[in-house]
Amino acid sequence: MAQFARPNLTTTLLNYTDQGGGIVNIHLAIDEVSADDADYIRSPTSPANEVYVCTLSSVTDPALSTGHIMRMRTAVDVGSQESLDFTQQLRQGYISEASQGTLIASQSRTGVTSTTWTTSTYTLSAAEADAITNYASLFFRLTSNKP
Repeated sequence: MAQFARPNLTTTLLNYTDQGGGIVNIHLAIDEVSADDADYIRSPTSPANEVYVCTLSSVTDPALSTGHIMRMRTAVDVGSQESLDFTQQLRQGYISEASQGTLIASQSRTGVTSTTWTTSTYTLSAAEADAITNYASLFFRLTSNKP
């Protein structure tokens, strides 16, 4: 049976906000079952290594090395027309930026200029999936940069 680990608590915020400029519980803007482009998180204009981290809801170890997929939706602000680079990471045991835990998998999208939301997916290799030893301690880490 398919399981989905979804954002359930913001742990590192730096200068990210939700679509309305809020900074409280912004993980709620990206936790939906079906993508809702009316709510989202946003980096500041001209980001320089801006980091956002949230815990992921606990899922049961599927005892499989296949079918582990990360998804990220990206777009740039219509008003800024900046080219941005995004990197999503799946980490285990993250505590802080000084103690980021174990990097399980990473995917980057560079030179994003589209103002239309685009979904990118990354399927973990068997080795990456097998590196997960605690499904209750997974974190999503996102960085954004203006090259």
